[in-house]
Amino acid sequence: VRLVESGGGLVQPGGSLRLSCAASGFTFSRYSMSWFRQAPGKERESVARITGAGDTTTTLNAVKGRFTISRDNAKNMVYLQMNSLKPEDTAVYYCNVVRWGSTYWGQGTQVTVSS
Repeated sequence: VRLVESGGGLVQPGGSLRLSCAASGFTFSRYSMSWFRQAPGKERESVARITGAGDTTTTLNAVKGRFTISRDNAKNMVYLQMNSLKPEDTAVYYCNVVRWGSTYWGQGTQVTVSS
C-alpha cells in the first residue's frame, strides 16, 4: 500500500487549496478513504471520510461547509477541497486507509494558513 499526498502550501486566510492523494497497492474502490490532520502540539484528528463508492461522506464539524472530500476510482485518487481556510486549519494533512486491520498513512503535506 502506498499513499502519496500533494497540494499543500502557504495560503492566506479565506483562500483555497486542493489536496490530492494518489493510492496504489490495493483495490482502491473497495475501501473507504480518509483525510486526517495534525497541528503542532495537537493530536491527529480525522477531517473527512468517503466510502469506497463515494456515495457517503463525513466531515469534521469544524470544517463542514468549507471542506469537501471526493474520489476518482478510475484514477485511484482521493481529494480534499478546502475553501475559506482559517489559521486554525494549519496542520500537516495525511491520507489514510484501513485495510485488513492495518492502518496506512502517506507522508503528509503541510498546509499553512497565514497572512
